[in-house]
Amino acid sequence: MRLVVTGTIGIDTVHTPRASREGVSGGSAAYFAASASQLCPVGVVAAVGDDWPTEHSEALRSFPGLCLDGLESRQGSRTFSWGGRYFEDVNRRETLFTEVGVLQESPPRVPESFKSAEFIFLGNTHPAVQLGFLDQFPHRKLVVADTMDLWIRTAHGDLSSLLKRVDGVIVNDSEAAELTGLRSAVSSAQRIMEHGPSFVVVKKGEHGALLTHREGRAVLPAFPVEEAGVVDPTGAGDSFAGGFMGFLARENRRDFNALQTAMAYGTVLASFTLESFGLDRLRALKPGEIDSRLRQFQAAVRVS
Repeated sequence: MRLVVTGTIGIDTVHTPRASREGVSGGSAAYFAASASQLCPVGVVAAVGDDWPTEHSEALRSFPGLCLDGLESRQGSRTFSWGGRYFEDVNRRETLFTEVGVLQESPPRVPESFKSAEFIFLGNTHPAVQLGFLDQFPHRKLVVADTMDLWIRTAHGDLSSLLKRVDGVIVNDSEAAELTGLRSAVSSAQRIMEHGPSFVVVKKGEHGALLTHREGRAVLPAFPVEEAGVVDPTGAGDSFAGGFMGFLARENRRDFNALQTAMAYGTVLASFTLESFGLDRLRALKPGEIDSRLRQFQAAVRVS
């Protein structure tokens, strides 16, 4: 197993201006793995409670190359769950509830078959837990981490320790600003790199993403999606990260040029996620759809 993701598997309740859905399969690791599995095999390390629906596990197993050997089901525990409402401007949302459930318990075990992984994505969990996972992958070549505003505010010391030990960070623009106190995405990314990572990707929603690397910078817009085509934005950022890491693991590369191409794959896979609730659109992908949309994207951003 070359690529492994650690993070949350959860049950979401989502309200959008056009529809609502309860009991949606969600969580950072789920969206990441569903996206990454389109490009290469990926192992998931996460935990759920006994309220986790069997059909959600079956849905995840339907993705070719997605391995759930690291998914623990804990009797007497509750699965992480989240509820949110999106506004007409889908870049804005409010959290209605968060039930941490199994996240309050000890972290899941990393299977022995996963410990040889070379590409590791530390999905959004407490940075102390992320650090604990990091030490279980002795053959790691590339480690990329995600975080959130909660840990920036409440676990800044652990987060600083984590930044010193990872190769890359993927955050959204508001998180980058909160972490550094700087409003500019360019300045924020540069400041984060001063703590240790060799690159930072700042996600800016419908405005694309910025890659800052020790060899330079790259900017990509989001894939152009009409408003009517956006069904549910939940998980788009995690799907971006999955496509990004999936490409790097498939190609076994981590150079600046590869990171730029990986951003394009992440952008394309995130655009599919927007088109349905949960993982439905990623499950429905047909052979050739990713490459076809990638060519459309390349044509749209070409400068001559």
